[in-house]
Amino acid sequence: MRMNKLAGGQLEVSALCLGSMLWGTINTEAEGHAQIDQSLDHGINFIDTAEMYPVAPVRAETCGRSEQVIGSWIAKTGRRGDVVIATKVSGNNEGWKRDGKGYDGAIIREAVEDSLTKLNTDYIDIYQTHWPVRGSYAFRQNWRFDPSGQNKREVEAHMRDVLGAMADLVREGKVRHFALSNESAWGTAEWLRIAREMGAPEVISVQNEYSFLFRLADTDLAELCMNEGVRVLSYSPLAAGLLTGKYQNNVVPKGSRLDRTPGLGGRATPRAFDAVAAYHDVARKHGLDPVHMALAFAVSRPFMGSTIFGASSKEQLTRILDGKDLTLSDEVLDDIDRAHRAHPMPF
Repeated sequence: MRMNKLAGGQLEVSALCLGSMLWGTINTEAEGHAQIDQSLDHGINFIDTAEMYPVAPVRAETCGRSEQVIGSWIAKTGRRGDVVIATKVSGNNEGWKRDGKGYDGAIIREAVEDSLTKLNTDYIDIYQTHWPVRGSYAFRQNWRFDPSGQNKREVEAHMRDVLGAMADLVREGKVRHFALSNESAWGTAEWLRIAREMGAPEVISVQNEYSFLFRLADTDLAELCMNEGVRVLSYSPLAAGLLTGKYQNNVVPKGSRLDRTPGLGGRATPRAFDAVAAYHDVARKHGLDPVHMALAFAVSRPFMGSTIFGASSKEQLTRILDGKDLTLSDEVLDDIDRAHRAHPMPF
């Protein structure tokens, strides 16, 4: 398994990261433990979670179960030192956490303490804001994104408040590194600028969506990452299952994510299915598993820190792990580029 350095070399993580967002609903505790064990056996040392997980759907009564699955695995195995754990504090939400309120400096501390308890650990390796409280263009909001209502002074005051709390938590040893999720290039630059002014923890990563079908990170964010020592942690590298091909030709397997979440959060568009077909043609031409090709492409990006995947079954996880060491040839990359130019931004 390829390993990558984050935080200027202070942290080493596997190029693939095990996502936990289904543990506690779709997957049982035992299944979550088995996924961790199998992943570690294949060289993965990185697990991503969040205080709001599991999803599909998100409910107030299930928030935190995914962290608890990880915590019970740590209690059972004693292998805390073998894994890097990233978790997140929720932003403004639909009422399933803190009655919809997002985070500030005081809430960050409460949320960290709660996650530490659920994770059964004394420290969190990477603590992330799940999305900006000022708003975000993630989750298909990019089509109508309008930042004109933002108040820069209020945004900066909020960032300073959060960074002050993070500085205290890092000093206390409860958090090792600070990071973001669903952030923009400008937002990341502001967090960095203010942290450097304050002497607070600098952002080490940004967890944003990235796949063949969603490549917003390729331009401004990639430039920021390469010049500022930040790395992207990509989520949905298989586009919520679209890139597996299992939904082609109007097929909706019972119990699948598309069955549970019609539209896949705006991803399941006619253009998306055409794009999937094009990438499957590339994989077929080169004798590759399209799942392996999609993950290997995300891993290969120069700004990538780790690529987060999820699996709802042992079979899915085994398939993913079978391609963990794939490197794509220049010929494959050229064909991927042609497919991307023919099918840009399909959702």
